[in-house]
Amino acid sequence: MLKRLAQAEFIFASAMFATMVGLVFVAAIMRKFGHPLIWSVDLAQLIFVWLCMFAAIRTMRRKGHLGVDLFVRIAGHRFRLVVETIVSLIFLGMLVVLAWEGYKLTLMNMERIFGDSQIPYAFVTIAVPVGFLLLGATILFNIIEAWRNRATGEKLVYTQTDGDVDVPAEI
Repeated sequence: MLKRLAQAEFIFASAMFATMVGLVFVAAIMRKFGHPLIWSVDLAQLIFVWLCMFAAIRTMRRKGHLGVDLFVRIAGHRFRLVVETIVSLIFLGMLVVLAWEGYKLTLMNMERIFGDSQIPYAFVTIAVPVGFLLLGATILFNIIEAWRNRATGEKLVYTQTDGDVDVPAEI
């Protein structure tokens, strides 16, 4: 199930990326011939914001975010699991606050128009609460998996271990 979700997410993000690149390319060509597509750059920016959120979620699921683990790496698995869980709980609290503030920002931007495209700016700002809630769910999933496998010492919350099965990037 999780593998299928990761594959669907990869396909969706790849389509978003291709659309974004295509929009920018077509806009550049059309501008060169004197017929600029003003809305295409706005739409590409909107897609880029959403793509950043999907990339953060995917990277968190694959435990690929940059981390400084110089001191905890020499500690045992149990200590590392406790430290990563505490950090995760603090991070989850921060994500909830940011998601709430992003939701309020979205409500404030319902009437605002994004550039010349006539797209409501709320479509951009809603990426923040949605992305952060999905990121929080991914972290929560990582915490649960790490604690379920604590006896074997195979998994941690943020750090890739030998017990982690890497979801292939290709389909």
